[in-house]
Amino acid sequence: MYKIDFKNPVSVHFIGIGGISMSGLAQILVKEGFKVSGSDQASSNLTKDLEAVGCRISYPQAKENITDDIDVVVYTAAIHPDNPEFMEAKDKNIPMLTRAELLGQIMQNYPSAINVAGTHGKTTTTSMLTEIFMAANTDPTISVGGILNSIGGNVRVGSSDIFITEACEYTNSFLSFNPTTNIILNVKADHLDFFKDLDDIRHSFKLFVEKLPDNVGTLIINSDIEDYTYFFKDKHCHVITFGSDPSKSMYSAKDITYDEFGCCTYTLIKDGVDVDSIKLSVPGIHNVYNSLAAIATAQNEGIDLSFIKQGLLNFTGTNRRFQKKGEFNGVTVIDDYAHHPDEIEATLESAKHYPHKTTWCVFQPHTYTRTKSLMDEFATALSKADKVVLAKIYAARETDDLGISSADLANKIKALGKECYYIDTFEGIEEFLQKNCINGDLLITMGAGDIVKVGEDLVNNQ
Repeated sequence: MYKIDFKNPVSVHFIGIGGISMSGLAQILVKEGFKVSGSDQASSNLTKDLEAVGCRISYPQAKENITDDIDVVVYTAAIHPDNPEFMEAKDKNIPMLTRAELLGQIMQNYPSAINVAGTHGKTTTTSMLTEIFMAANTDPTISVGGILNSIGGNVRVGSSDIFITEACEYTNSFLSFNPTTNIILNVKADHLDFFKDLDDIRHSFKLFVEKLPDNVGTLIINSDIEDYTYFFKDKHCHVITFGSDPSKSMYSAKDITYDEFGCCTYTLIKDGVDVDSIKLSVPGIHNVYNSLAAIATAQNEGIDLSFIKQGLLNFTGTNRRFQKKGEFNGVTVIDDYAHHPDEIEATLESAKHYPHKTTWCVFQPHTYTRTKSLMDEFATALSKADKVVLAKIYAARETDDLGISSADLANKIKALGKECYYIDTFEGIEEFLQKNCINGDLLITMGAGDIVKVGEDLVNNQ
C-alpha cells in the first residue's frame, strides 16, 4: 500500500473531493505542502475553499483529469469501478488509496491520534474536543464531519502532535485507522445495507478497539452500552468509562438542570466524587453524555479542567445540529441532521425544553434500507413531536426502493395516534406549513438529505 509521508509531499488527486471528509483531508495535505488536485460533479462552497488555497479541481469527473504527474489517487466508497477517473488511474498503474486508508495514514504522522466513534454524536463530540483543545492552546489538527464556525469550516491544521477526527463504522472505514485513543459513544443498529445485524456492528467496533496499540492505547467507552466490556475484555489497553451510572462509570453526571433554551448544567462526578459544575451551550441531555466523553478524553491528555469548562461553554453547535435557521410568521425554524431513531428521539426531547407552543417535525427518511429495517423505531421516535410531516425517502446511494415509501411510515405514526402528513414535494410541504404553523410554534427540519432547504425557503421567503 502507498504510504503518505509528511516529510515527502507528493501530488495527490481526490476523486469526489467535494465531500465533507474528503475536502478536509485535502485541506490537511495542502497545508502540509502536498500538491492537491481533485474532481467532483459540481462546484460547492467546500470545493471553492479548496480552489482558494491552490487546488486544481475539475468538473465533472473525466479520464483526462488523471494526469501523469499524479503520484497517488484517493477515492471514496461512493466511487464505482466504472468511474472514468478510477478506470484511468488503474490503467496508468497509479497507486490508489481509499479515503479511510488515507485518513489512517495521516494519523501515523501524529503521536496522539484521537478517534471519535459511535452510531451518533461523533460530530458534536469531535467539535466539543476541538473547542476544549483550542481553549487549552494545544494547537491540534482536527477533521470534523460538519461545519464548525470557530475553525471556519470542517478542518483545522495545527502544528502540535495531536490529531482528532471522527471515525465512521460504515463499510468498516475505521478499521483502516491507526489510533492511540478510541472513543465509543454508542453502538446501535444502523447501516444495515452493509452490516448483517447489530451483532455484526458490535463485532466491527470490537475490531476497532483492537486497532489500539497494546498497553499504551486508551479506550474511552460509554458504560450504558449493553455488555460494554465485550469490546475490550480481550484487549490490553487503558479503559476509561463514562455514562449515567456512577457505579460503573469513571465519569458521570448528576443534578442536571435546563436553562430556557434547553441547555444543561450538571455536577461532574469522577470516581464517585463530585468535582465541579459543568455548563453546556448546546441543548439536550444527550449532549451531557457527549460532553462526558470529551471531558474524559481531555483529562486523559492532561488538559486542566478550567480549559475543559471554557471549551464546553464556547461550543454552541455545528451546522445542522439543532441549528436555528431563523423565523417565519413568528415560527422558530431549527434544522437537525438526525436520521437514526435514537438521534430523532434525542433531538425531540431537547425541543421540549425550548420555548414553543407546538413542535412540528418535518422528517426526510434517509435510504430505503434504514427506513425499512427501523420502521417501527422511526415511528416511535417521531411520535415524540406534536405534529409530523414526512417528505419522500432520500435514496442517497441506493436504487432499490424495497417496495416502501414514506407513506408506510406515515401510517405507522398515525397508528400510534399522532397527527402525521406525507407530502411528496418540498413545494407542497412549504405551502402546507405556511398555512398551518402559527406564531410561537417550533418547526424542526430533520434528516441527512436536503430537507434543510424547506426551512431555509420558509425563512428566506417570508
